[in-house]
Amino acid sequence: MASVTDSHEDFAAMFEASVKPRRFERGQTIEGTIVAIGAEVAFVNVGGKGEATIDIAELKDDEGALEVAVGERIQAIVVSTAPQLTLSRKLARRAATDRQLEDAFHARLPVEGKVEREVKGGYEVRVARQRAFCPFSQIDIHRTEGATHDGRVYLFRIVEYSEGGRNIVVSRRALLEEEQQARAADVRKTIVPGAVVTGRVASVRDFGAFVDLGGGVQGLLHISEMGWSRVSDASHVVKPGDEITVTVLRVDDDKQKISLGLKQLTPDPWSRVEDKYAVGQIVSGRVTRVAQFGAFVELEPGIEALAHASTFTPTGSQNWTTIVPAGMTAPFEILSIDLTKKRIGVALVAEEERDDYTAPPDETSTKGFGSMADKLKDILGPKQR
Repeated sequence: MASVTDSHEDFAAMFEASVKPRRFERGQTIEGTIVAIGAEVAFVNVGGKGEATIDIAELKDDEGALEVAVGERIQAIVVSTAPQLTLSRKLARRAATDRQLEDAFHARLPVEGKVEREVKGGYEVRVARQRAFCPFSQIDIHRTEGATHDGRVYLFRIVEYSEGGRNIVVSRRALLEEEQQARAADVRKTIVPGAVVTGRVASVRDFGAFVDLGGGVQGLLHISEMGWSRVSDASHVVKPGDEITVTVLRVDDDKQKISLGLKQLTPDPWSRVEDKYAVGQIVSGRVTRVAQFGAFVELEPGIEALAHASTFTPTGSQNWTTIVPAGMTAPFEILSIDLTKKRIGVALVAEEERDDYTAPPDETSTKGFGSMADKLKDILGPKQR
């Protein structure tokens, strides 16, 4: 059991530590309580007997109104430790002094600057009373053709400070990337299979499009997931800069890959096939492509059937391909439906059998027809029986 003397010694040690000035380093982020607000600076209690100052301009909003009051806690960066402890949250363009700019360089503190004009290789930026240079590659994360930065006020990081401030190089991209990385962790928490998210198309390739989901996190929207019907060119569906809503299909944390889908946000056309189509039914279809084994026929967007080569005459010859060129629309009879494998077999209605077919392309009909499968047997003759 501790003695009364030991308790007094422990209390004395804690009291001494609490009033002993803390050691701070330039660039260190600290928290403190505002204890007084003057005309030009505010005083911040940073622990013990430590007291720091911060420029009053740093505590005002764009309209010039104070954002804080006495007793509130703020977080700031140490920009100077001598002759007194000085803090800053950002260096305002009109309030920053040459000494503060040098402090901001060493402390990696953001500074406010106005893009004056475009010069060779980049932009001239006015920071306080000094002129700085920002290379084209450092004005933004992604370089966008036609983007205008002249006259804009941004936060920059000073990446080079020499010759007493006569040579200053700044980067806006460095700050944007840090913000992006900070947001990336939060964004990834929302990226789970089945989630519906909104993103912006970053680029379009032959195989699909990369979508920025925020915080620099990108997912791939493969061309096969863009629509229920076949998409031959991804650029016909999306373009860079488009804001789109997609669903998350798969997430591979090890490979940092995210697969996205667009068609999943609309009903699968195959869910209506059982109620809409039947064997023996005559439907209008459009030939989308011709292969050696048959012709693919689109009955509606997302529903594609196959007219096998064996259903055409004369069998055994490639002449049948001239009967159904890609792009042709004609009546077809449904021969088979396999919902499990999502397959529909069709046969082209013979020319002499089309006289009674009057249904428009978006409708189906069986009027005036028997079984096309039976009629084909008669047309093809004994060799096909």
